[in-house]
Amino acid sequence: MSLKLLNNQGKPSETHAICGLRIFLAVVIVALTVPAFASGEPQIFTDPEQEARYQQLTVELRCLVCQNQNLAESDAPLAQDLRREIYDMMQAGRTDDEIKQFLIDRYGDFVLYMPPLKSNTLVLWLMPAVLLIGGALVVMIVVRKRKLNPSGQEEENP
Repeated sequence: MSLKLLNNQGKPSETHAICGLRIFLAVVIVALTVPAFASGEPQIFTDPEQEARYQQLTVELRCLVCQNQNLAESDAPLAQDLRREIYDMMQAGRTDDEIKQFLIDRYGDFVLYMPPLKSNTLVLWLMPAVLLIGGALVVMIVVRKRKLNPSGQEEENP
């Protein structure tokens, strides 16, 4: 069963069809433009140097939700909030070091992609080298054991 709007002569009304089309187009336009305003980005900079500073800072800082992405790449809501916070602090005239220190005070050294060498981050810096050396030692021991024959003598290479 279809619903038809009829004029007083029993024919479909053109004004109702045009009105329905206008409503449909308005809904589509609103649906397409709302996401553009949702994030509040990109930020507007008056100075290209300030924009370069902003881009560099957002690359140096880690998204705390994604953990393997920087703030510039992340779409997480927290990353958007932090980018907005960085922008606001830059507009207030704070330096890069002040902005980083604010974020470190709030979230810890983990917010930095390259955390400073401190006693509490020493394990982060040394662990890759320790694992690499340990793996090399294991490989050397296994290879050396395979070269030895059952009598404990090394095999001769032809």
